[in-house]
Amino acid sequence: MGRIAALEGRTVGLVGVGAIGAAVGVRAKAFGMPTIGLARTVAPGRTVPGVDRLLARAELPSLLAATDYLVLAVADTPETRGMIGERELALLRPGSILINVARGSIVDEAALVDALRGGRLAGAALDVFATEPLPEDSPLWALDHLLLTPHIATNVEDYLPRAVAVFAADVRRWLAGEPLAQRLDVARGY
Repeated sequence: MGRIAALEGRTVGLVGVGAIGAAVGVRAKAFGMPTIGLARTVAPGRTVPGVDRLLARAELPSLLAATDYLVLAVADTPETRGMIGERELALLRPGSILINVARGSIVDEAALVDALRGGRLAGAALDVFATEPLPEDSPLWALDHLLLTPHIATNVEDYLPRAVAVFAADVRRWLAGEPLAQRLDVARGY
């Protein structure tokens, strides 16, 4: 077994700084990791817990060039589909690690396979895939330095009761004629 790199001082690039991205950032900070976040839009003065530097989506190349651990936590929208392809993977620091807990449509899987086979990336962790479940003939199954999980990032013991509580609270708000806490922005797609 090879040596394991220390996390301290390694930069985490967070593509998506909503609830999940921000939570990852807070945890990364606990390990002494600098964090850069990518947001759909960046208003002057906007801050995100756990994020040292906030960039707008157009600045994705800058984020990638500074990243050791790329964490994808964006919604599946027309503007994010195929967001990480061959060009973007080539911009990452050599030896970087990609972690996708967003959606499989965000990453070009063929480009990821090439980056892993070619040694450009040190590894990847994928909880989501372009086709789910991951087909038996996918080249991802045969790669080293790859952690695959079957879209179970939310498969924790208290998830369902917490999700039901959020839903029930919004039902109460709806019945009382109050604004909902959890709203879908149809234009954004999430």
